[in-house]
Amino acid sequence: MQQCIDDFLNSLREEKGYSNNTIVAYRNDLGQFEQFLSETNGAKAWNQVKKNHLVLYVDALKQEREYASATVARKVAATKSFFHFLLERGIVQDDPTVNLDSPKVRKYLPTSLSEEDVARLLRAPLRHDNVRSLRDSALLELLYATGMRVSEIVDLNTCNVNLTSLSVHCASKGPRSKERMIPIYSRAADALRVYLTEGRPKLLRDEEEEALFLNHRGRRLTRQGLWLIIKKYVDEVGIEAAVTPHTLRHSFATHLLNGGADVREVQGLLGHANVSTTQVYAQLSQERLREVYDEAHPRAH
Repeated sequence: MQQCIDDFLNSLREEKGYSNNTIVAYRNDLGQFEQFLSETNGAKAWNQVKKNHLVLYVDALKQEREYASATVARKVAATKSFFHFLLERGIVQDDPTVNLDSPKVRKYLPTSLSEEDVARLLRAPLRHDNVRSLRDSALLELLYATGMRVSEIVDLNTCNVNLTSLSVHCASKGPRSKERMIPIYSRAADALRVYLTEGRPKLLRDEEEEALFLNHRGRRLTRQGLWLIIKKYVDEVGIEAAVTPHTLRHSFATHLLNGGADVREVQGLLGHANVSTTQVYAQLSQERLREVYDEAHPRAH
């Protein structure tokens, strides 16, 4: 059974170009399902799995493990994809997931910071006078200037930044990856220029290292390292809102729409494959417009 999982994961990686993070998530989800079947004597081969096994598994995730609906839905989706693969390869004759319902997931609106809080956060590294603060200033400015995903930022190499044209070349990974050229404002370019001339050379340990953002060991900054940097400055300036590594991406989109940018233009900058994903931010913008209207219009009171 494990061999089938391995073959499926290899197909996702080699044929569909899924990222390592996605592969790991699929491996964990399918491994958990296989373990459930083993512990409950549900089935000893994939062609023995029936819908009732899946229903019991989903129920166990909800009741015993108390997973959130979004997590259960992701695990169900992974299982469905796996059985589609097994059916295509002729390993199973029937797909037991065909009529399996996924839990309804409530759509949460992304959290964004106010323009004032973003400004406070971006000024925070400037209070310090060391090599890392130069890196952190460039990092935060670039996150807000481009709306790039955390994975995209840490994957950047020095060659991806063009300070002459004030742009960044982003080539995200994944099955729907699209290369895009993102403009940056001059203040972000200035922060990058200072980091590249005065900061990065002092962090560098290996002249062949291409990564734009380096950690204290001179290696490519990780997602976890970036998160710790953001958390440090959020705590330092006393921002009370819940801030995650993607908060600046959310703020970037919301502030652009508030400023009058077209949703299709923001879609291109964010690298969304579907405009409906970007329209979530338009909803946020409309909610903010409603608040302003209710507060300011004399007949709204």
